[in-house]
Amino acid sequence: MASRKQILFPVAVLAIGIAAAAGFAAMKAPPQEKVEEVIHPLVEASPLHLAPMTLDVSSYGVVQPKYHTQLVAQVAGQVVELSEQFVKGGFVKEGQVLARIDPNDYEAALIEAEANLAQASSGLEIERAQAQVAQAEWQRIKSDSSEAIPSELYLRKPQLAEKLARYKAAQADVKRAKRNLERTYVRAPYDAIIEGRDISLGSVVNPGNALGLLNSISVAEIRLPVADKDLRHLEKLGLDANVTLSANVAGKKQTWQGQIVRSEGVIDERSRMTYLVAQVTNPYQDNSKPLRFGSYLTAQITGKALDNAVAIPQHLVRDGKIRVLNDDLTLSFKTVNIIRDYEGMVIVDSGITEGAQLITSALEYPTEGMQLRIDAGLENNATTQLALKEE
Repeated sequence: MASRKQILFPVAVLAIGIAAAAGFAAMKAPPQEKVEEVIHPLVEASPLHLAPMTLDVSSYGVVQPKYHTQLVAQVAGQVVELSEQFVKGGFVKEGQVLARIDPNDYEAALIEAEANLAQASSGLEIERAQAQVAQAEWQRIKSDSSEAIPSELYLRKPQLAEKLARYKAAQADVKRAKRNLERTYVRAPYDAIIEGRDISLGSVVNPGNALGLLNSISVAEIRLPVADKDLRHLEKLGLDANVTLSANVAGKKQTWQGQIVRSEGVIDERSRMTYLVAQVTNPYQDNSKPLRFGSYLTAQITGKALDNAVAIPQHLVRDGKIRVLNDDLTLSFKTVNIIRDYEGMVIVDSGITEGAQLITSALEYPTEGMQLRIDAGLENNATTQLALKEE
């Protein structure tokens, strides 16, 4: 059996260890309470700058000539001459002869008509002389018998009227023959570019046969579709507004200036658009950048002018309000007047002040007066502004 000494010794050691641990625990200082640090949401902001702005309206269209003419033959015959410029893409001047139809038959017709006119003129002069003789004879007879009444036939009035009618008909035949002879010349009605030619040298044509198609180069037109919601941004619904037209030509962007001259006055049934018509004078005048027919263009129509406005990304506007960072780094909601929204932006002209800091970063639960923080650079700037404001 174990002795009492052997039993009490381990118990004593254990008791001493527990007592020492308790003593050391009592001597240890209690932990300091940690102050909870409040971290405000970090945001980004950019200043808003008001400036004059125009509410331009974007559109597009294809360049077309204002006038285009289908040339047709007015007389029959064989084509005996063709101008070297009477080819597709050729430029011609007003009055320039493009083709000639065989004139021989029409020259002969003119000679015959002139001969008939000379014959009719001679017959008319003879009849007038005979009428004068008949009138003189009647005057002599009248002195012997005052009650006699001469007949129209006696005075040769019907004969004179017949000769006069033949003379006028002969004049008309001469005029017609000259006109037909002139029509053997096919002339350009205006300065134009040839879009197509339908005849060749030696072709036989009849009245009404197509000869070619011409496009006037004096004025080009572009039909520009505009949505109804955009018309309100244009003065006088776009009439007389300036237009900047642009297109890529040979890999380079080129621009032209035009003007809205009219509205087509109806809404397209398919697109529900209103078409405005822009004109550009002398589209081929500048050889370095001709405005070619058939070109696809984008257009910027000059709209109403605003004295002070700013464009804000659409996603930063909620229910007509924006979030602004105040000088004391608190959040405020500002109600703004939205003039227009397009292409992910909104145009605002009131409700904000120059230099206001627009909060551009997302906030989970934004509230009025919410304390915020920004990066060091912006924070120092805001602190300086606040200090200056307090002074």
